[in-house]
Amino acid sequence: MGKFILGLLVGVGLGAIMGLLFAPQSGAATRAQLSEQGILLTSNALGEDLRARANDAMAQGRELYARTKGDLTDRYNKSLAGEL
Repeated sequence: MGKFILGLLVGVGLGAIMGLLFAPQSGAATRAQLSEQGILLTSNALGEDLRARANDAMAQGRELYARTKGDLTDRYNKSLAGEL
């Protein structure tokens, strides 16, 4: 369920950005709007929650990478030794 909500929030964010980029207004107005939205996102709890979730996902990814790397290294070393 958490991945769904995160995906939904990312989709909404990307949709909003695409809408702003393709809106019929000047580049300066678009940049100002993006800047305002960025400030709002970084200043409220939603931004902090998304940042915390992203950090958790990165930590899990690093853990999975380290574990997989260790397993593959062990298998490789065993195959070199003729144990497999």
